[in-house]
Amino acid sequence: MYTFIINPHSRSGRGLTVWNTVEEELKKRRIHYTAFFSKYQKHAASYVRELTADGREHTLVVLGGDGTVNEVLNGICYPDRITLGYIPTGSSNDFARSFGIPSDPLRALEIILHPGRIVRMDMGFISYEKKRRRFAVSAGIGFDAAICHEAVVSKWKPVLNRLHLGKFTYAMIAVHRLILTSPCTFQIDLDDGRSLSFQEGWFAAVMNHPCEGGGFYFCPDAKPDDGLLNVLVVSGLRAPRLLLTLPFALFGKHTHFRGIHMFSCRKVTIHTCAPLPVHTDGEPVFLQQHLTASLEHSPLKVIVS
Repeated sequence: MYTFIINPHSRSGRGLTVWNTVEEELKKRRIHYTAFFSKYQKHAASYVRELTADGREHTLVVLGGDGTVNEVLNGICYPDRITLGYIPTGSSNDFARSFGIPSDPLRALEIILHPGRIVRMDMGFISYEKKRRRFAVSAGIGFDAAICHEAVVSKWKPVLNRLHLGKFTYAMIAVHRLILTSPCTFQIDLDDGRSLSFQEGWFAAVMNHPCEGGGFYFCPDAKPDDGLLNVLVVSGLRAPRLLLTLPFALFGKHTHFRGIHMFSCRKVTIHTCAPLPVHTDGEPVFLQQHLTASLEHSPLKVIVS
């Protein structure tokens, strides 16, 4: 039995259109399934928490964007009993990009119904103010998170999504946030005992997958099943130079530039000199000054091909 978790509003309503196509195919093939439609923030997480509390094996299929995947991950009670499939309908789809999951919904469905390969994906989580939140792709604090915060309320995002130009939303917001953001001191404590300080830090990204933000390969060497997190810290750059550096990240060619610092670890603690925006898989977390990122003990089975 497949449980489809659908965000009908993903990509400005495209999610519902895609589901209608997928459901027609499921009925044609006489596949047994149940369908759940998320209606508001954290609705999917609540549903998945209730569904998986029985400790049984479940195959969950997410039809939505990276934010919907994040909600589902944060509702799972027994990760080792869950198999996850994905039909991407979001505007960034970094989760799908990393795993090579096709954007065509019927091709993605075919992979779910006839899986050739299942990856045991690491799940990251951040801890802050006695709270914790999981992430699949990435978490971050500072400039990149500020972009995610603004994207949630952006008037341009629905318009660009309808024009199939959703990733340009992040480029436009990046320029805007660059004007408004002031660099801050970052202290990074790694699990190998290193404690590093970065003056004029713009952001720190903790990556489980290689890219975020619609294809920015911030940590091109990151692998979602290697038992490690990759960390990018950007500091010591003037705003114009940062703006010139970011496009190189679309190809993972920024890693040797001045001001780019890369690490790998299982656990990292980040302190900043002032409260800054935080995100998990693009989903906003209220301003924080201290957070820890680590890996869950149990990986999650993901159908990828």
